[in-house]
Amino acid sequence: MSTVPCEGSGPESVHTPGGGAASARPGDEEFAGLLPETRRELAYRLAVGQREGRAPSVVGAVVRGGRMVWSGVRAADPPVAHGTVQYRIGSLTKTFVAVLVLRLRDEGALRLDDPLGRHLDGTEAPDATIGQLLAHRSGLAAEPRGPWWERTAGTLRPEPADLFGDRPQRLPAGVRHHYSNLGYALLGALVERYRDGRTWDDVLRAEVLEPLGMKETATRPREPYARGWAVHPWADALLPEPAHDTGLMGPAGQLWSTVEDLCRWAAFLLRGDERVLSAASLAEMRVPAVPPEGNSWGAGYGLGLQLARTSPRTAPDGTARAPGGRLLAGHNGSMPGFLASLWCDPDQDLAAVALANCTHGPSVSGIATGLLEAVADREPRIPEPWRPLTGPLDEELLALTGPWYWGANPFALRLREARWLELSPLSGTGRASRFHVEPDGTWTGLDGYYAGETLRVVRDADGSVSHLDLGTFVLTRGPYDPQAPVPGGVDPAGWRV
Repeated sequence: MSTVPCEGSGPESVHTPGGGAASARPGDEEFAGLLPETRRELAYRLAVGQREGRAPSVVGAVVRGGRMVWSGVRAADPPVAHGTVQYRIGSLTKTFVAVLVLRLRDEGALRLDDPLGRHLDGTEAPDATIGQLLAHRSGLAAEPRGPWWERTAGTLRPEPADLFGDRPQRLPAGVRHHYSNLGYALLGALVERYRDGRTWDDVLRAEVLEPLGMKETATRPREPYARGWAVHPWADALLPEPAHDTGLMGPAGQLWSTVEDLCRWAAFLLRGDERVLSAASLAEMRVPAVPPEGNSWGAGYGLGLQLARTSPRTAPDGTARAPGGRLLAGHNGSMPGFLASLWCDPDQDLAAVALANCTHGPSVSGIATGLLEAVADREPRIPEPWRPLTGPLDEELLALTGPWYWGANPFALRLREARWLELSPLSGTGRASRFHVEPDGTWTGLDGYYAGETLRVVRDADGSVSHLDLGTFVLTRGPYDPQAPVPGGVDPAGWRV
């Protein structure tokens, strides 16, 4: 059994492409390492996870400020160096494939709302869009036909037609989330279609792994790597699990990686790298595929990333750290003999990884999120300093700021860098959004209910501002301002008691 050491190592740098360390944000340098009590808490959580989950080994790591600041392992065998030991990461592979597809989108080769049949001939899901495949909304069957694909060789399914049974479409495309490993097999084929027939993993290595310095991530293991085990449910006994090349199903879960490489991947998912994928495109991957209104959702799926909202948090000293819960993005993975989990908290610029070499047992997702929250609760991110706007100040734009009313509901409009605007409710209820300026002098919503909607300033004949029009909603300087064209009019008697 190949396993790995018993205590967390010291702070280690995760290098970005080209060998340079990831750029630090203000305040990162002074607080780069973790406090001793935090490190002990991380070691404790990892130890409890390994023991209660009855796993031959569990490896964990934390990324903060673009670099690995802690890693550790608990293992049944005597300790060995663990940072470069490969584990199979299962469906974490899907996050890599999704990045390849987003690269094609950003290059203009395809659109996310394109039906797959426009790009792949003879596909079993011609009407499902590429975005639906990424978000598991294609309605395709969850698994390929034939014997359990994760424990059998891909040579049993040598052709794409061998993946699909008599009823490949289980639900209408776009109706609901239905996890489909088959969908990612098709996305891998889509990548190969636009990369001159090169295999998806060759494309991955050239376009993603090599630029990010992920030298130990591959479709096949190489020493040192952990062997996969099944643990008997009623006895402390082990059974070896097979580790086949899954062939055409590889894009759904074939990759092997190390905790150090996955820390590099986590740093990329948090910050982006223009040589691979921009931070803006990565942020798009973190948006729920069917965005819910408000804060009621607890779990979802973006474009190749699982999404989760944690419970409200209180720090050890009793202060609220995340009163609305944390918004996390990442993915879990499993293959016979292995479990994997990676979760990122973009607001804290923080991520955690957990890997185990057993089929069932430890909650690696709980371990990873527990490591992440232990750091966030005890050592929250130092916020960047406030800075005034740069460049000349537009007095007309400044005059738009301040209170506005949608009906009787008060909002504040604030001016941000690069002529962006931010609208937020003042009454505690209402829809908040940020807006970026367009060449025609309007603004477009970036997030929330008004994402994609147009905000424009409406002026009277003399050039003075009459009101704001936000997707047909009229915002006025006073509550139900009778001087503005409020839809439905304003009672001429005005307010009364």
